[in-house]
Amino acid sequence: MTTRYAIRWTPEAEADAATIVDFLNDPINAEKVLVQLGEKADSLQTLPERGRVVPELREIGVLAYLEIVHKPWRMVYKVQGREVWIMAVLDGRRDLTDLLFERLTR
Repeated sequence: MTTRYAIRWTPEAEADAATIVDFLNDPINAEKVLVQLGEKADSLQTLPERGRVVPELREIGVLAYLEIVHKPWRMVYKVQGREVWIMAVLDGRRDLTDLLFERLTR
C-alpha cells in the first residue's frame, strides 16, 4: 500500500499563485497554468521526497525545503509528517535571494 500525503498550501503560496494569474493577464492561459501547478503539487501525494533540496538554501545549510519545477516556476515545499506544505511558487527566472528578500521585507 502506498502512503499518501496531504497537500497543503500556505497563504503565501496561494498569494504567489494569484500573482501568477495577474501576471499572465489571460484568463484561459492562467487557468491552464493553475491547473498544471495544482497537478504538480498533487503529484507529491505519493512521492514527496523526489524533489531536490533548493540549491540556494543548500548553500547556507538549510536542507528542509525541497522544490519541483514547472517551468518557469519553482514550487518550494516542506514535508512534515504525512503532509506536504507548499511554501512558495516562485519565478525561476529571478534570483531566489532577491525573491526571499522581497518576501521578508513586505
